[in-house]
Amino acid sequence: MPDDRIETTTNGAPHTVIVERRGSGGGLLIGLAVLIAVIVAAYFLLNQANNDNARTGAVTSVAKSVGDAADKAGDAVEGATK
Repeated sequence: MPDDRIETTTNGAPHTVIVERRGSGGGLLIGLAVLIAVIVAAYFLLNQANNDNARTGAVTSVAKSVGDAADKAGDAVEGATK
């Protein structure tokens, strides 16, 4: 970025003042906002995966319970037919 040079004279002596212009930091704020959005999205995706695992575990448990009940019913039918 080119610097602005301001040349002045004070009491007959020339002075050069260099004014540096810098960005306002808007890019930094946008980058920070994008980073936060990525972190939030990752959190929700990981949380969804954990919920899927919990749901799978619950279905497996229920299926096992139904299987046990079916075994008991089968045993009861066998006992009744003897």
